Amino acid sequence: MAAQQILFLLLLFGVFYFIVIRPQMKRQKQHQAMLGALKKGDMIITRGGMVGKIAGLTDTVVTVELQEKVRVRLMRSHIDGKYEPKAQEPETGKTDKPGKDRAKAKDKTRSEPEDGSKAA
Repeated sequence: MAAQQILFLLLLFGVFYFIVIRPQMKRQKQHQAMLGALKKGDMIITRGGMVGKIAGLTDTVVTVELQEKVRVRLMRSHIDGKYEPKAQEPETGKTDKPGKDRAKAKDKTRSEPEDGSKAA
């Protein structure tokens, strides 16, 4: 009976390791490699959501230019990743406004009484 409990605990730890611990270690290694590969001119996003271009680097501190002549210094560990803006989606070519479609639909749902009189 005790052997079954120990086996169950080992199995539970094994599942926990492969589902939680191992992927987290992999993400942490990728993040450390990304931080090590940063260079001047890279666009980054911080954990606080600020986006900027790297203006200077040291071992622990990064100077980020948020706008022309606006620079902040922050710890390397607070960089969330490289920033890659999404490409603009192409226009679909529609020129109709959505409001026009709704107005047409409302007109179609209205009907006049069969006797020809107008409702008040």
